[in-house]
Amino acid sequence: MNKKTTEQASLYDHLELMNTAEILKNINNEDKKVPEAVEKVIPQIEKVVDRVVEQIGVHDGRLFYIGAGTSGRLGVLDASECPPTFGVSENLVIGLIAGGDVALRKAVENAEDDDQQAWKDLQEKNISEKDVLIGIAASGTTPYVIGGIKKARENGLFTACITNNAGSPLSEAAEVPIEVVVGPEFVTGSTRMKSGTSQKLVLNMISTSVMIRLGRIKGNKMVDMQLSNKKLVGRGELMLMEELHISEHLARTLLQEYKSVRKVLEVFKNQPEK
Repeated sequence: MNKKTTEQASLYDHLELMNTAEILKNINNEDKKVPEAVEKVIPQIEKVVDRVVEQIGVHDGRLFYIGAGTSGRLGVLDASECPPTFGVSENLVIGLIAGGDVALRKAVENAEDDDQQAWKDLQEKNISEKDVLIGIAASGTTPYVIGGIKKARENGLFTACITNNAGSPLSEAAEVPIEVVVGPEFVTGSTRMKSGTSQKLVLNMISTSVMIRLGRIKGNKMVDMQLSNKKLVGRGELMLMEELHISEHLARTLLQEYKSVRKVLEVFKNQPEK
């Protein structure tokens, strides 16, 4: 039996004998390999993004992530950041983690070993063939994720996965596998490190690209972001000042009235020239 890349021995040994500077430099040296591994799978990421855009934009579908442990937490994180960043519904991008929300903070024993539970969790969200399901698992062998992907594909959904081992059972189950092979971890088997970093990068690429393609960005600005704190209100004011060449006071007044950068831009630019 071939040992999975994510379980191979670290390229470093006697970590406990290293001083702090050595530990940090060696971790950083390993981290530098991650974006290079991600670059190699951009064609697969492109296929997934294009299909997600089609399912959401044309068929009124949604994007689901499923995972366990670190992978599940990263999926939930990416999903939870879409509404405040892009102003979309909380039901458009949904992240599910084995063991439920309690598993976000504390490991839930054996939660990832049930190959039927993911589909049950997805059915509670009324998942359908209009939706897209992406399974996330560094090992590519997590039963919760594989089971969910298999059932989704049986039910006509487009499925993809993000994994850190080539040729895994998860890759075989998904329609489009994204295999980011980052090599052995600095601490042997600790996939919260390079593997987790690569998953975060890919998730950022997928959700950001999808939202840009769906028109949630104007120029390079988050014009649909939720104005939920002073920092974001200030960012919105600055966007309006730069785009419309107006004063800070007027930008603040308009933002207070319309509650949205996009709405202000639409109203202001549609006014007849004097």
